[in-house]
Amino acid sequence: MNTIKKGILAITLLISQICLAQVSDDLMLYRQDFKNISGTNTVSITSYEKDGSHYVFAGGIGNVNVYSLDKQGILTPISNHELHMKKGPSRGMVADNINGTDFLFIANKHGNVIETFKILDNGSLERVALVEDTDKTHLGTAITLQVVHMKTSSYLFVGGLEETPGLSSFKIENDGKLTHVQSMKDDETIHTDGIIGMFVHKIKGKTFLYTGGFQDNGVSSFRVYENGTFKNINNISDNTTDRYLTGAYPVTGVTLGDNNYVIVGHRHHKYYKRGGFIKRPDFVYHGDGVSVFKVNKKGALIPHSVLKDDENTKLQGQTRIEVVSTDNNEAVLAVGTRDDESIQLLKLNKEGILSPINYLETGYSIYYGLRSHKIGEDNFLIAGSFRNDLRKIVSYKLGPKINRDGKVLRHFVNLTYKEDATQEQVNNAVEAFVNLKNEIPEIANLEWGLNDSTEGHTKGLTHCFTLTFNNEHAREVYLFHKAHLGMVEKIIPIIADVLVLDYWTKE
Repeated sequence: MNTIKKGILAITLLISQICLAQVSDDLMLYRQDFKNISGTNTVSITSYEKDGSHYVFAGGIGNVNVYSLDKQGILTPISNHELHMKKGPSRGMVADNINGTDFLFIANKHGNVIETFKILDNGSLERVALVEDTDKTHLGTAITLQVVHMKTSSYLFVGGLEETPGLSSFKIENDGKLTHVQSMKDDETIHTDGIIGMFVHKIKGKTFLYTGGFQDNGVSSFRVYENGTFKNINNISDNTTDRYLTGAYPVTGVTLGDNNYVIVGHRHHKYYKRGGFIKRPDFVYHGDGVSVFKVNKKGALIPHSVLKDDENTKLQGQTRIEVVSTDNNEAVLAVGTRDDESIQLLKLNKEGILSPINYLETGYSIYYGLRSHKIGEDNFLIAGSFRNDLRKIVSYKLGPKINRDGKVLRHFVNLTYKEDATQEQVNNAVEAFVNLKNEIPEIANLEWGLNDSTEGHTKGLTHCFTLTFNNEHAREVYLFHKAHLGMVEKIIPIIADVLVLDYWTKE
């Protein structure tokens, strides 16, 4: 390669790196759609591409809902399926292909079973196998599943939260049935008491599994062998200085260049109010943060860096960390939070240092239910909540942040009531709507009025409510706020038609 060509190549690479950095630093989430679920709540979410179609599985208490997801991020309900004994909630859901057949594996938390469903051609499910807990398998209160593909076989690793916790490995047969391989009982050394997050790295032909221990406050690494057996490599516990592992919760990882990283979040025990739920109540709260570990050649975890929560981030009560996108230079991560009720976007650079990008206040607490999914060149996040009053699944698309400086959002709700609605019912409905201003501080202004147009283009709509929000966060909080949802449920029986329009304008 001559000097000119080398120079052109160097400039091209530099420009591409600059553009990538600019795009990732300005990413933002934009809600695309939301749909109702048939069950009580949405605790876990996973997704899968099958024959060019994209599917989302939302699991809650007692059942699983199936949706299709299109390239605009629109969710379309397909089916819903009952869990074993109508228990649950569905936890640790993972979809994968085993020797040509697509399966969805579900940890039925309070059913104390692992369920295997075959994913049919239209995305709906058919149960094909069920494995119940025993004294040796540690499936009681099962929470997390991880598929590990080896050269000749695939294995399902299972972790949970119970009185006799541990880590188990099952061989996945071609028909979806599970054959027990090995179980390792938790002890005072390894961190497998309450495995809520797992991740797998493949490094130079060797397979390593990483677990977070929610109850015993730390992370552990394991070597996985071709026959599905495994052994512990090293363990790292929480401290009160530079680690944030009290209530270790989500675990994920990325490879950037020659570096392998494991990223661990936590929902600190201080956020749990139930007496007796936390086994070690003598913890010390020293803040919230996301911990990054580097993996050495032997697969062991080495503490590397921490991003501490501050007034510019939303990291309190982390329950899910999803890898949105990655290349050789950086990875974009999404952190779902239960206590901050937000999705925080982060960037991990090649050196293993995290930095915040942007966040979106969702208006609902995320409890494990967050999934990254890519269609073509577009990245989506699908989220849900364990809130029983919400009963929704929401899709977001990632895109460049739009400059809203000096602008506010107008939210118009135009509606008409049914002919048989009494005047008292209408008055009560109007009063309930107007009262939202007193219950949702994020509403900057609210006014309403009766239609006074005589042009004949009102489509029968009679009442107009105009709400003003100062930013995207406020609209999201309003939309999924308990007061708003309660008001809608109260007045919907007398609503005949409704039209909603939003637009941004200068203050």
